[in-house]
Amino acid sequence: MRVYHVFLPAVVLPIFVTVAGAQAPTPKPTARAATGRPTSAGASGARPAAHATASPAIKPVVKPAIKAAPPKDMTDEEKTIYAIGLSMARSLRPFSLAPAELELINRALTDAGAGKPAVDLEVWGPKIQSLGEARAPMLLKREKDAAAVFVDKALKEPGTIKTASGLVYKELTAGTGASPTAADTVKVHYRGTLIDGTEFDSSYKRNEPAQFPLSGVIPGWTEGVQLMKIGGKSRLICSSDLAYGDQGRPPLIPGGATLVFEIELLEIGGK
Repeated sequence: MRVYHVFLPAVVLPIFVTVAGAQAPTPKPTARAATGRPTSAGASGARPAAHATASPAIKPVVKPAIKAAPPKDMTDEEKTIYAIGLSMARSLRPFSLAPAELELINRALTDAGAGKPAVDLEVWGPKIQSLGEARAPMLLKREKDAAAVFVDKALKEPGTIKTASGLVYKELTAGTGASPTAADTVKVHYRGTLIDGTEFDSSYKRNEPAQFPLSGVIPGWTEGVQLMKIGGKSRLICSSDLAYGDQGRPPLIPGGATLVFEIELLEIGGK
């Protein structure tokens, strides 16, 4: 009998990535593979990883982030159960389900709970992967089209520049110290979001700065942090080519995703 799982994603990702073989990237040195610290670069350069409580960034259509707070009268146990639903929703993002399709998901949950499924999972379960694969090219195009619009808008902001690699950089707070080189190790505070504002990683939330070698993060970080000075804060907009490519880091980071980072450079050097 074949068993099918719905994986409930971990909540935080790492910022670095190495490439395993010539295919999907895998983290090198990890500052926090389960919460959002950097790991290392792959064959084509360093890649900051997005953190996940399991390791770090999507394939869905970019939609405005909606942060509706759960009812205040929820118990801790109810909030945990509510979080199960949020995790399931996140795992479904690669399918970019339409409202009517989400209704089918709700119906399936109800039918399964009643012990009366309308279809045989052994017959239709194996088709889930092929459905995701069939929709992937369309979702990838939507992701990149939305990113292009986002970048064009960002470039109109005063002080924003675009480098030869395509990195979009804006200094938010000027630093007064030295600038790191690609060979340096740096300590930073940072927050990473998708272009719709969805946060996938934050050292601020962990209340702990991240420290890592600039040669061991995504290309956008390796380049962008070198433009900063100690004490400074900047925003980096990293295209998928400068981040996690077409494969992304599901479920938090879709394939082809452009990522936005706000970074404070705290120190240069250290372990």
